[in-house]
Amino acid sequence: MKKINFERAINMLDSISYCRDRIFYGEKAGIMGIILSMFICLWSLPAFCASSPGDLPEETGADLAKSAAPSGPPSDGGSIFFGTIGEASNLIPYLTSDSASHEVAELIYVAPLRYNKDLQAEPWAAESWSMEDEGRLMRFTLRKGILWEDGQELTADDVAFTCKLAADPATGSPYAEDFLRIKDLRVIDRYTFEVRYDQFFARAVSTWMNPILPKHILEGQNIRSTPFARKPMGAGPYRLKSWEPGSRIVLEASPTYFAGKPRINEVVYRIIPDNATMFMETRAGRLDVMDLSPLQYLRQTSGPEWQNRFHKFRYLASVYIFLGFNLEHPFFKDERVRRAISMAIDRDGIIKGVLLGQGVPAFGPFKPGSWPYHPGLKPLPRNVAAARALLAEAGFADHDGDGVLDRGGQPLAFTILTNQGNEQRILAATVMQSQLREVGIDVRIRTVEWAAFIREFVNKGRFDAVLLGWTIPQDPDLYSVWHSSQTFEGGLNFTHYRNPEVDRLLEEAQSTPDQKKRAELYYRIQEIFDADQPYCFLFVPYALPVVQRRFQGIEPALAGIMYNFEKWWIPKSLQQPQMQP
Repeated sequence: MKKINFERAINMLDSISYCRDRIFYGEKAGIMGIILSMFICLWSLPAFCASSPGDLPEETGADLAKSAAPSGPPSDGGSIFFGTIGEASNLIPYLTSDSASHEVAELIYVAPLRYNKDLQAEPWAAESWSMEDEGRLMRFTLRKGILWEDGQELTADDVAFTCKLAADPATGSPYAEDFLRIKDLRVIDRYTFEVRYDQFFARAVSTWMNPILPKHILEGQNIRSTPFARKPMGAGPYRLKSWEPGSRIVLEASPTYFAGKPRINEVVYRIIPDNATMFMETRAGRLDVMDLSPLQYLRQTSGPEWQNRFHKFRYLASVYIFLGFNLEHPFFKDERVRRAISMAIDRDGIIKGVLLGQGVPAFGPFKPGSWPYHPGLKPLPRNVAAARALLAEAGFADHDGDGVLDRGGQPLAFTILTNQGNEQRILAATVMQSQLREVGIDVRIRTVEWAAFIREFVNKGRFDAVLLGWTIPQDPDLYSVWHSSQTFEGGLNFTHYRNPEVDRLLEEAQSTPDQKKRAELYYRIQEIFDADQPYCFLFVPYALPVVQRRFQGIEPALAGIMYNFEKWWIPKSLQQPQMQP
């Protein structure tokens, strides 16, 4: 069987010039490909990652190397407290598409592969791996002695079970497509398995960064209703210790983790659905890590108090914020209405007024400067007159003189739905409400708690328009969000976008190994999006996280700062949080 150069295969499958983002979104394991961001979030390669050496996380106000220098040998013990505005909905990652759930799950499970600090794929649960036949055959050998929490050994049978479960239509996973691409998975022995694809699959490497689930626990259970979703059992660095709904999720370091027990003993996620309250808790010393708002970053965290107590970072996140239209809504079926809305919105004004300059305009689903980003296209400029003309062409006029356009007796009115606690999105929605009123559109705003927002509204398509964020995955494949086959309930194409040409281009891009040719396919997709306006792409924000200085071992890299979280530690003298008045 013909073999190809290993490094060449990696370059074909995962270019490190493109970065995905959840933040806090640094990379840990790379679980799942793309998720809904409730904030800028904090764990996987999604936000604490840089797209090029020039985008490395930059600490402002202090010299990180000096401030983070270990004071004596590393110590074990202590706790770290994260603030999160949304609560996890399910700790089976194949059933969820929200960042709150994935941040917790990434510490509980292991995967065959993960990204290293330079965004190169490296073995994790696998001891070794190889690619043959131009990327159509992959072979993995798992490490011996990886234990589930109950002491059972993790084996290749667990991997095969996980793949079958993820691909099963009864599971209804939004990530099933990765596993449906597999032609055959053959277990060779207890630790070795082979994966065969019909043709080159661009996302093959990242597929094997998805978590392994325990066959001996889940086999025969209804995955949609199993109590495992709230009482998971993994083989990762941490275990679930407790879950107080609406309050906190606590993880404890696993003494049986194959790479060694993490130094920080507990990870606590405090659920605080209000950014202002979260900020006060951080300032008081009751939280160690949070993502600041632009106002907090620029005006409320300067001076020696913050510089002496916190690492303060800034970098362009790998996430984009968008206004997504329900394309089954009578108004939004008309491309002219969508285009008029996009032309009525002042993105630069939102970035200046809401983000205080801490962001850049978004044109499409790719990060500016990344290889699939179309350099020749720009966001629609604001043009109120042109927007009004388009709406008139679509049959809308103010027949009753109330300032709101109508057609056939129906006022041009809709509700923007977004998640509670995200001040940036709520403020952005308020600005858009005012801007759209200028062209005769009546907009209402509704906020919903994160888990209910995703479960009851987004997944079920119960919305007019949503204000949300997508993380940008390491591989730029757009299939799961934009292909017409992904419009099922719980699928990621929840706006019900359907375009046969886009479907064809997405499929071709998945099987194209040449990056230049693949980029040309994505350029064409972006040109179609420019014509269709299925989303109103708004902005790419800067991530603005802070981390208490008592944590040692932070080493910024292309993968961000969270990639080596297992090696963070707290000096013995600082293992009790120092509360501030």
